[in-house]
Amino acid sequence: MSFQLGVEALFLFLEKINMSTNFKKGVLLVNLGTPDAPTRSAVYRYLKEFLLDRRVIDISWLSRNLLVRGIIAPFRSGSSAKLYQKLWTKEGSPLKIYGEKLAAGVQESLGDQYEVKLAMRYQSPSMESAIEKLLSKNVEEIIVMPLFPQYASASTGSVHEEVMRVLSKKEVIPALKMINSFYDYEEMIDVFVENAKKHNIESYDHFLFSFHGLPQRQLKKADNCNHCLVTENCCSTISTKNQFCYSAQCFATAQAIAKRLNLKPEDYSICFQSRLGKDPWVQPYTSDTIEERASKGDKRMLVFCPAFVADCLETTIEVLEEYSEEFLEKGGEQLDLVESLNDNPKWIKAVKELILSYI
Repeated sequence: MSFQLGVEALFLFLEKINMSTNFKKGVLLVNLGTPDAPTRSAVYRYLKEFLLDRRVIDISWLSRNLLVRGIIAPFRSGSSAKLYQKLWTKEGSPLKIYGEKLAAGVQESLGDQYEVKLAMRYQSPSMESAIEKLLSKNVEEIIVMPLFPQYASASTGSVHEEVMRVLSKKEVIPALKMINSFYDYEEMIDVFVENAKKHNIESYDHFLFSFHGLPQRQLKKADNCNHCLVTENCCSTISTKNQFCYSAQCFATAQAIAKRLNLKPEDYSICFQSRLGKDPWVQPYTSDTIEERASKGDKRMLVFCPAFVADCLETTIEVLEEYSEEFLEKGGEQLDLVESLNDNPKWIKAVKELILSYI
């Protein structure tokens, strides 16, 4: 017995030594971004940086610059600033506030052997500054988690590209792991389900899963198997052929939440919002779906936005105000929004566990 206790004590001693000499690991959490202030000039800077990204507007350099600098940023910055003013809180942009709380919670949960930093792909805190802070702590590896459940070139792909651009300038590049997507991550699904149950589920006529839209051409560019948009329901089931398809991953997320809530296929619709320009985007459009459901006599609808891990302009304003007003105009009576993951303690725990699974 004494020998066994001695062996156990030796292992505990060696573990303590190992813990004391472990190098730190870096964690980079990245969301899309937000203007630094709800002013026209700040929104102009944000729109310009965001929309000039070749992965966001995937047309020629000259056409993109003419479009963004000459039309979109100058003409949309004023109206967008008014929307951000409605969204803004005393602490600032909700997207950034929730991001900071998430990073702080994950840092506390992971402990001192980790350095957790929040970055925005556009504006501040910049990805370059966050990566510099991680490198200054001499981390041995960096785990990059873009806060987008579903992969798209314009979001996750852009984050990955920027990480590689920044690190490519360094003589020493630490080990790097980049999370591609987590669209079916059960712990994330759990939080959306829990948030939905805060509402009286039985009182709704229909449920909408509204995801951020993308141009159809971007879906086709990501298709290496000649599968994209060939058949009407090509996104309804995810497979090896469309495993990186944004739309297919959106369908998988919605189906996972619906299954947990015991919703039948006829109980819910999957749609896409926030389209820009005249080119066809991923369909059906949220606006058209709302009109269709109202025409069928639906009076109460509950909306999920599972492409967003934090409530922001696209949820609080676009869905809860603009789409709600549209639904009422078409004969509906109530449109409610399931809150996003935000700084929910279960979401913080889920992020921690997802990060640890990559180490």
